[in-house]
Amino acid sequence: QEYHGVVQCALAWACWKTYLGRPETDWARQFAMNLLGNGLSCAKRHEESLSVKEADLATMRRVGASEKDLLTTQSNLVTSYKDLGRHEFLPLRQEVYSGSVKIFGEEHKETLLEAFNYANDLFDLQRFKEARSLLRKTIPKARRVLGESNETTLKMRKIYAIVLCITTGATLDDAREAVTTLEDAERISRRVLGSAHPLTTGFAQPLRNARAALRARDTPSTR
Repeated sequence: QEYHGVVQCALAWACWKTYLGRPETDWARQFAMNLLGNGLSCAKRHEESLSVKEADLATMRRVGASEKDLLTTQSNLVTSYKDLGRHEFLPLRQEVYSGSVKIFGEEHKETLLEAFNYANDLFDLQRFKEARSLLRKTIPKARRVLGESNETTLKMRKIYAIVLCITTGATLDDAREAVTTLEDAERISRRVLGSAHPLTTGFAQPLRNARAALRARDTPSTR
């Protein structure tokens, strides 16, 4: 069972207290520190979370952790930078994505997850053309590797469709593709996750916006 918010934070503290006395090289201690950082973040205690995650990364480097484990820790750190509005989060996110491509290859599930995280950050910063370019390249890989019904795949398609409509110079074909993409992804999400799932319900507003954009672009050609 997955836990969230203050419950996740409390369990993470309990885990950390349990394994704190073990050596820095012990996997359980390392995992407990990772859980604590993420638990504090989930409880919106962002400053404390950042301190823990920075200490975690320093420890990982000190004990000679693998590149894979370092990337995971850096990815967690990006979340705290972003939560606190610190601008260095995007270069670090790009570094994590590039590192994932180098270690795992472009079609590995870890790389595709980091591709989504990177595209989502670009979207939040309104760097829509960059987000669109990245998603256009990675969505076909996600659909093939992760599957059509995977949550990361669905989230990628959702962001891509939104970007299609709001990018400067969006065309009628862009609007049509956005509507088609959102309708298909929403249908899959409803079938796999259920109509009440947050991802499913989150398609409603973007789909209304995309249909409105399509009508606005299609109307002049029908006169």
